[in-house]
Amino acid sequence: MAIRTIRTEGDEILRKKCKEVTELTPRIQTLIEDMIETMYRANGVGLAAPQVGILRRVVVIDVTDGKEPIVLINPVILETSGEQTGGEGCLSIPGKTATVTRPNYVRVLAYDEKMQQREVEGTELLARAICHECDHLEGKLYVDIAESPIMDTDVYYAEQEEE
Repeated sequence: MAIRTIRTEGDEILRKKCKEVTELTPRIQTLIEDMIETMYRANGVGLAAPQVGILRRVVVIDVTDGKEPIVLINPVILETSGEQTGGEGCLSIPGKTATVTRPNYVRVLAYDEKMQQREVEGTELLARAICHECDHLEGKLYVDIAESPIMDTDVYYAEQEEE
């Protein structure tokens, strides 16, 4: 496993649509392992393949502090409901945060790291992470749907506490 370089805003690969994974090759397996390690090293809760420069529909997520990484290959959101509004950041836009509204519940169909089809349901932070990472696969960043100015994370949360 290796730590990969996280691409940051301005890198054109982040704005490109990703291609489907058609088979689980050794390169895809290595990509998944590297993405999980890279996400943990960067203290993130999710990472999409284009964030490490690979235009494939692969996402890793862990909202449980290193206990349960979720691998989603070729994810398709089947259902959403409710909404949540809150601060959102991104490893590709380091140190910045903005207010974003996302569904509070999401159900997604995808393949796991063994290319077994599965459905994953999530609420709250997991729902937010799934939607955020799936957006990356379409070349979208959270700043495209931000409802507040993009701010330094410390400033953003200080202002939220004042309200």
